[in-house]
Amino acid sequence: MTENIETKKNKKAIGWLSWGHFTNDIYTGFVNPIMPFISAQLGISLAVATLVLSISNIFSSLLQPIFGFFADNMLKRAFIFWGLIMTSTFIPMIPIAPNVYVLVLLVILGSLGSSFYHPQSSGFVSRFAGTDDKGARCMGRFISMGSIGFALGPLIATRVIAHDMSKMPYTSIIGLLLASCMFLCVPKLSDYYKQPKHKDFIKSFKVILSNKTMNLLMLLSMMKVLITTSCCTLLPFLWKNEMMYSPAYIGNALCAFTLAGGIGSLVSRSIEVKFGTKKLLYFSMIATLPMIIIFNFTYQTHPIFSLLMFVIIGFTTMLAQPVTMLMGQKLFPEYKSIVAGFMNGFAWGLVGIALSLIGLCAQHFGITNVLLVLSFIPAIFSFIIKYLPDEE
Repeated sequence: MTENIETKKNKKAIGWLSWGHFTNDIYTGFVNPIMPFISAQLGISLAVATLVLSISNIFSSLLQPIFGFFADNMLKRAFIFWGLIMTSTFIPMIPIAPNVYVLVLLVILGSLGSSFYHPQSSGFVSRFAGTDDKGARCMGRFISMGSIGFALGPLIATRVIAHDMSKMPYTSIIGLLLASCMFLCVPKLSDYYKQPKHKDFIKSFKVILSNKTMNLLMLLSMMKVLITTSCCTLLPFLWKNEMMYSPAYIGNALCAFTLAGGIGSLVSRSIEVKFGTKKLLYFSMIATLPMIIIFNFTYQTHPIFSLLMFVIIGFTTMLAQPVTMLMGQKLFPEYKSIVAGFMNGFAWGLVGIALSLIGLCAQHFGITNVLLVLSFIPAIFSFIIKYLPDEE
């Protein structure tokens, strides 16, 4: 009976954490589709706009392993609540920024909220669900909820700015209400959960970063993020400036891309079981190359077909995310939040650092040319998959 009650509590906690992930990522999904319109409003170039987006990626992602360290050692829920509060408060204020300096400040504060939320919530899900087959499916659902939220973000944001950009801050109400509900419904972690072996920050990171398999998994994560981030950052500018598409079209396209990624995360475990871990990873890393080539040749002459390719790229790249996350957390069960910070955050942050350079290259050499070059990188680096341990 006690075990059954504990199972129900864990299931309820995972549900609330997943809804929190869904809501948090709705707000982070606001930024990319509205940036072309904010840049036009403030009179900033593509290079400067991508620099702002780079800052967003750095503060929402690169710091996640650090917050994951504190989350693993505290085993408290503060990062979950305050993270969602910060994200839902500051990101909706971005469209009313009077200048680029205030814009950057709001982006930093809102992005830090996302950086708070992700490692601790992912670590909690893994603790409540375990790392067996059930845990893999729970992690897939958790990641999928974030992807679906990130998909809805562009739909909501582009429709609000098409109506009245100054109304965006009113959307904060949803996140603040959910944060209050999570405070009441997500239980504190029990004392029997495994504590980290090292309370020392440097020792904890040294243990993780000295592991060859973990380094390979992070590299694979960076390759995936490189494609998804570059597509979602650059293509809205292509559609607005070259194709003259409306905010609604851009929002719909990014929504479909991320929603397809959420479906990929949701079904990744079933595909992994049927075909094997390494085959799934090879497909996820290599298949985007021909898809981006097709997109480049069709976006002007066959826009609907090119949009379909764009959506399939979202599905393909996100297939690998739950797989690599669980592999990392199985390696270090005592460092679940730190591992989540590296797998889900640090990889995004490193790509974010390069994003400003990518934007500058796109401004000079063309968006589609840059995306084509970038698509070769994961295909080339896919050879490292053979060095991962064989699946059981």
